[in-house]
Amino acid sequence: MEDLKKLEKKYDLAWDKFTKEDLEKAFELSDRYIDFMSKCKTERECVTEFIALAEAKGYVDINSVISAGKKLQAGDKVYANCMGKALALFLIGSEPMEKGFRILGAHIDSPRIDLKQNPLYEDSDIALLKTHYYGGIKKYQWVTIPLAIHGVVCKKDGETVNIVIGEDDKDPVVGISDLLVHLSADQMGKTMAKGIEGEALNVCVGSMPIEDKDAKNRVKLNILKLLNDKYGITEEDFVSAELEVVPAGRARSYGLDSSMVMAYGHDDRICAYTSFEAQMNLASTDKTCITLLVDKEEVGSQGASGMQSRFFENTVAEIINLFEDYSDIKVRRALANSKMLSSDVSAAYDPNYPSVSEKQNNAFFGKGIVFNKYTGSRGKGGCNDANPEFIAELRKIMDDNNICWQTSELGKVDQGGGGTIAYILANYGMEVIDSGMALHNMHAPWEIASKADIYEGCRAYEAFLRYI
Repeated sequence: MEDLKKLEKKYDLAWDKFTKEDLEKAFELSDRYIDFMSKCKTERECVTEFIALAEAKGYVDINSVISAGKKLQAGDKVYANCMGKALALFLIGSEPMEKGFRILGAHIDSPRIDLKQNPLYEDSDIALLKTHYYGGIKKYQWVTIPLAIHGVVCKKDGETVNIVIGEDDKDPVVGISDLLVHLSADQMGKTMAKGIEGEALNVCVGSMPIEDKDAKNRVKLNILKLLNDKYGITEEDFVSAELEVVPAGRARSYGLDSSMVMAYGHDDRICAYTSFEAQMNLASTDKTCITLLVDKEEVGSQGASGMQSRFFENTVAEIINLFEDYSDIKVRRALANSKMLSSDVSAAYDPNYPSVSEKQNNAFFGKGIVFNKYTGSRGKGGCNDANPEFIAELRKIMDDNNICWQTSELGKVDQGGGGTIAYILANYGMEVIDSGMALHNMHAPWEIASKADIYEGCRAYEAFLRYI
């Protein structure tokens, strides 16, 4: 009977195998992650912070290497910054690059609410901001909660002003109102999708007028005065601004046992941060290792900073040109011979909502990194379907390094689905699979993840970079 039991795959809890040292390391990693998530709530803030951390580890801007006319050598560390919203980090290996790369790829944009280009108006002595939500959100989750404003305002004289309002304890917060229950008969009769309309997601930012009683839009003018006094901006500057409305406040430990992390933007900064830490732990490598952090995944990966742009391909061409004799065929071979983890989140089984899950093929909290052979919707529409040969390699690496891992699909077949950047990289012919941490509340203002999974995920990414 004991021999027969060995035939079954057991997805054990990571907590059960943790030593005291593992537990300490897991909580230390989550503390660093909580600090990062509390500070970095936009893709721009992520790139800025990652560059600062990478430079402290010896990474240099690829543009400085090009400008100096230098060549890259094994062990060199460089990064490429795309418009402040996407980032590629390279640890140069000793092998010819046409043999392929080891790539970790994640996205650093998250669902949110953006300000429109002409947002500020006054109605009934209240100043409000018009918005356009970004990515897949449940609109009703964003009302009556404290919100902050993050982003940049670019002025005509070339100055870029960074804006963060609502994060300091002394800062005011802003928010979106909801209808009182006493007058909600019509609203409560609507579906949840229609209960809050997109055009009603107007952010309340003030109610105090300027002193001049003869002026029009006195409350709006007061808000403009406050913004001008603090940031030197005018109403016209909103046209060249990129301002995002996000949940206000720090990420926190979650649960009476502090075993989880509550944060805005786990999807997908949880994979971005752990991928980044994994690469920072490497000092040298045979194959060149890459951590690729991109924008726009939540809206289809289009645009100059999205995965469908030429940013990554162009950067690879530059890297090869700096390392060895360049040819287009080397670029093509390097990409085709690469192996990649598309580091993106999955859905953890939620006992409150069992009907959407097929329990035998679902991820669970505390059981380690999740491998999704395919994502897509319903009939695998839009998916990348990983090759079993590649999965077998990953299984061996995880087991050889005592890393907890599990497999999953995103819910029942006809229930819905989702996608990642995996299929875009797979277009080059490389081996790609989705892998990341499982979440509760995905795409909500506050998402939940297991600290055990964060730790095991970081270990899995590092093992992939070292041994694949």
